[in-house]
Amino acid sequence: MCYTPFLQVFGFLKSSYQKIKGGLTKTRQFLGARLRSLFKEPWSEESFDKLQQILYEADLGSELSLSMAEELRHFWRKNPDIAKEELLAFLQNQSMAILEKPPKVAAKSPPPGEPTVILIVGVNGSGKTTTLAKLAHLYQADGKKVLLAAGDTFRAAAIDQLSSWAERLHLPLVKSQPGGDPAAVAFDAVTSAKARNLDLTLIDTAGRLQNKTDLMRELEKVRKVVGKVVQGAPHETLLVLDVTTGQNALDQVEIFHSFTPLTGIILAKLDGSAKGGIALAIYQKWGIPIQWVGVGETIEDLMPFDPKAYAQALFEA
Repeated sequence: MCYTPFLQVFGFLKSSYQKIKGGLTKTRQFLGARLRSLFKEPWSEESFDKLQQILYEADLGSELSLSMAEELRHFWRKNPDIAKEELLAFLQNQSMAILEKPPKVAAKSPPPGEPTVILIVGVNGSGKTTTLAKLAHLYQADGKKVLLAAGDTFRAAAIDQLSSWAERLHLPLVKSQPGGDPAAVAFDAVTSAKARNLDLTLIDTAGRLQNKTDLMRELEKVRKVVGKVVQGAPHETLLVLDVTTGQNALDQVEIFHSFTPLTGIILAKLDGSAKGGIALAIYQKWGIPIQWVGVGETIEDLMPFDPKAYAQALFEA
């Protein structure tokens, strides 16, 4: 079975508007203050230029900010006496229309009885290893048998960190000494999960971007070896993005997606950023589903992305 949250809804975990709203507090304060200020003014053609700038500053990107402002402009011209609350509702509906488009990528399913293999990728400092542990906790709580693989062998701290999480969660871990071959770790992990009849293997990976060619080769090698153990593996490749990096996150999506096709995005540290609009920009450009969002520091603060709650919270002035 494929375990992407777009295909499976955890019975124990309900995505909630309040949780997303809380995670978007800084973004809502950033957007809300500017929207309230804009809406206090008499609405005019110039208002849409200001709106475009506001959206851009919330990290929706230049292209999307322009198109959303222009669509709202056309709507207003046809309805010049419309209430400003309805203009906000229009922005919410625009967001939903983007997020409801069919994704351009899809996860794969392993053969019956074989473990699902998920690669977790991202730059160093994005919260990748901690996010992997949180994801493992969710699957574990849903009754899945999970194995972890410390494939970021270039950082001893990453191996130690994942070892601590594995011990805390009482999950099996495959690792090597620092400097070991990441592909060998991944191969051993998937082989072990298959032999033990486990459901899921979560593989941490290196996140260095200083040399893109080396990173590409490392990830490609990992992909090839796991595919030799289980057909179609990796079945998912999830990119962890630190939302606080703003537009730099878009560059990371482009780089990783070109090296190793992504099937999903995890937005980490959503609660720590005023630039939560990045989710719209990512999906509009690449059609890669936002699968999970981190909205706090505890292990329970990773939740499935809820497009409706996100759109409502984002444009609630």
